[in-house]
Amino acid sequence: MNKSTVVGVTLAVFGLGGLAFGAWQVQQPPEESGPQYADIVGTERVTRSVETPREVCEDVVVSQAAPQQPSRDPNRIAGTAAGAVVGGLLGNQVGGGSGKTLATVAGVVGGGLAGREVQGRIEANQAPQTYTTTQRQCHTVMDSHQETLGYDVTWRYGDVVQTSRVETSPQGDRVLIEDGRPRWESQITNEG
Repeated sequence: MNKSTVVGVTLAVFGLGGLAFGAWQVQQPPEESGPQYADIVGTERVTRSVETPREVCEDVVVSQAAPQQPSRDPNRIAGTAAGAVVGGLLGNQVGGGSGKTLATVAGVVGGGLAGREVQGRIEANQAPQTYTTTQRQCHTVMDSHQETLGYDVTWRYGDVVQTSRVETSPQGDRVLIEDGRPRWESQITNEG
């Protein structure tokens, strides 16, 4: 082998080795030069509607019918008696002899029935007594409010865009990335 062949082969081996080493370096992930951050690109508050019952009371003026007093004469004896007396007197004025007796008896019976009916109508037509009182009336109303469940935060790390739900709203516009996941307690605010 001549000298130039040996030099050429040696240079070729070193050249191929250098190319192989360069290709290996391209495939290896770059060493992290410091902390990595993702940009926060959006935040949306997540809520739900909550209804709570509450009792509301107020004083209201109410008119009521007075309780009916029991009738002192439920059998309408007074009306019957008064009607019988008037009917008997009128019947006694008619005819003579046994006709007069018959007219008096008919007047007593008819007058008694008429007096009983008149007393019933008078009692029925009497206006009921009313009175007003103040009453406390209560009812239930529903109060509605929004309760925060958390925040959906959209973040970008390189070409990847994802959304995570967190308990508190992020205060900055960047978040620290560790092991490919954001650490929400370590948010960074850009100043500038």
